[in-house]
Amino acid sequence: MRGRACRAGLAEKYDAACEEDGCMIEKKAGDYMKKRHRLRKLLGILFVILLLAAAGAAAYFGIRGYDMYRTATEQESIAERVEEIRSMEHFTYYEELADFYIDAVISAEDHRFESHPGIDVIAICRAAWTDLRTLSFKEGGSTITQQLAKNMLFSQEKSIDRKVAEVFAALALEADYSKKEIFELYVNTLYFGSGYYGIYEAAEGYFDKLPAELTDYEAAMLAGIPNAPSVYSPDENGELAMQRTEQVLSCMVRNACITQEEAEKIQMH
Repeated sequence: MRGRACRAGLAEKYDAACEEDGCMIEKKAGDYMKKRHRLRKLLGILFVILLLAAAGAAAYFGIRGYDMYRTATEQESIAERVEEIRSMEHFTYYEELADFYIDAVISAEDHRFESHPGIDVIAICRAAWTDLRTLSFKEGGSTITQQLAKNMLFSQEKSIDRKVAEVFAALALEADYSKKEIFELYVNTLYFGSGYYGIYEAAEGYFDKLPAELTDYEAAMLAGIPNAPSVYSPDENGELAMQRTEQVLSCMVRNACITQEEAEKIQMH
């Protein structure tokens, strides 16, 4: 009898302990769910704050950028600036450019040039992400049209205001001019280093040729110089100019303008 009573007592204590442990587990689970709920709520609030901040920043810089664009075009309209460029002594029309040069420039600078409306959202997002990761403002993500807008209307200073102003100007250019017109205006406003402005001066100055007479290698070299004229000018840095030319040819291979075998043959010029 005493053994049974002992076992019964132990069973009761065990049940009580289990019940107590169960309550503790339920309490801990409840506390965990409450903390998780609070964390979700906090993250939700933080997301809304960030979203509002981003919207506010977009509105702020959008207004400032548009004001810069409007000020620039009030001083001189896009149409007036285009006519000035076209009146240059050695203005080179699209039909006077070597086909290889056209493909090289588009491959190196803006391979979606033919399809985008003046801005390349994919390139902009990629550049913005790179800038955020590196805490710099080096990646532009600018299209050929945006670069033309910068060369025509704005200074070379890097700022968010100017980048936004470029967008407005690029959209205006695309609305009024064809891709061929935009491209020819672009290559006539580029700086190629060594004092050469525009494709005509560059072809004549570096190779004593007209733009249409350039070899494939020469065309690829000229396509790569404007990215950093003081660095890639063959008069200043022959080795770097060659390396940049190889980069341009690699871009052309990636964009299926030429094959790898053709690129290697061109490099042997």
